Amino acid sequence: MSAADKLIAGYQRFREGYYQENQAQLFKLADEGQSPKIAIVSCSDSRVDPTIILDCEPGDLFVIRNVANLVPPCEDTDNFHGTSAALEFAVTGLEVESIIVLGHTQCGGIKALMDSAGKKVDKSFISKWMLQLEHVRDDIIADTELKDQASRYSCCEQKGVQQSLDNLMTFPWIKKRVESGDLKLHGWRYDLYSSELCALDEKSGKFVRIS
Repeated sequence: MSAADKLIAGYQRFREGYYQENQAQLFKLADEGQSPKIAIVSCSDSRVDPTIILDCEPGDLFVIRNVANLVPPCEDTDNFHGTSAALEFAVTGLEVESIIVLGHTQCGGIKALMDSAGKKVDKSFISKWMLQLEHVRDDIIADTELKDQASRYSCCEQKGVQQSLDNLMTFPWIKKRVESGDLKLHGWRYDLYSSELCALDEKSGKFVRIS
């Protein structure tokens, strides 16, 4: 069975199973529109599906996915800003109550960034996107307490979440709602091996396991 045929078979199971069992809720979403309380910025990595990890139903999450779950800073340029546009809709249109930046272990985008240090890199879309964390990478490389590359990967994954949270506050419509108490920001990190989910503690700056 080809990959596409597998998807079609899955759709048929959905139509015969989940769709039939949950028609009322799905019709309600279709008629009334979406009203999720949470927006989540997640990595495009196929192994990290927020709706599965967090056991959510349709309509629960407004999911924004990109390489390495990064939030760029607010910029007033004529470029195309997909992540920023999605955040704007989530905050000003849907009026979500929380934004979660969900990082994860073994992130390919972070690994590529760390491995490219000191090398001439072609200006691909990915490499230009990951340059958002170039200064973070350089600081990590200069940190003599990090003795091996695995530790550096892990540190960059965590600091990438922290920078994205900082960048969220550069958007005026996010900053305003955070300061008024109408919006909360969260940094989480998921471990692919252990399934452990950790949250960034603002006071300590460390990721603490969510029990």
